[in-house]
Amino acid sequence: MDDPLVTDDARALVADLTVRRQTVATAESLTAGLVAATLAGVPGASAVLRGGLVTYTVDTKVDLAGVAPELLADVGPVAEPTARALAVGAQQRCGATWGIALTGVAGPEPHGGNPVGTVYVGLAGPVDTEVVMLRLDGTRWQIRLAAAHAALRRLRALVENQ
Repeated sequence: MDDPLVTDDARALVADLTVRRQTVATAESLTAGLVAATLAGVPGASAVLRGGLVTYTVDTKVDLAGVAPELLADVGPVAEPTARALAVGAQQRCGATWGIALTGVAGPEPHGGNPVGTVYVGLAGPVDTEVVMLRLDGTRWQIRLAAAHAALRRLRALVENQ
């Protein structure tokens, strides 16, 4: 049976990174490892996937990804600057070409003034870092899965366009 998490974007991303001899690492809060698991489901992923940090709590964002406690105190765990810092943290801590981070609210309740479905995707690359904000609908699982797939799709586009 094929891995049910793997998408065409994940397959293409692994292939693109392999050809370019580039690597990726993740820092995942909202998705708790779904992006790394999706990439790992692609045959040959060991050539490009450096590792993943599950930073589900504020203290693990600090301890594992190196996010400044002052930043988290100022803007909170679900914010553009936090996603940016997580992506850079994954990239640096795992020694990867690309860092990808996800933080957000899957529900069932809003968190820190952010409505359910708010997701920030941070992408740290060889040249610069970007953050994309998403507004997703659905159940907790649907939001988490859609966020993981959207993050991989965006990283694929960045890799292809570099």
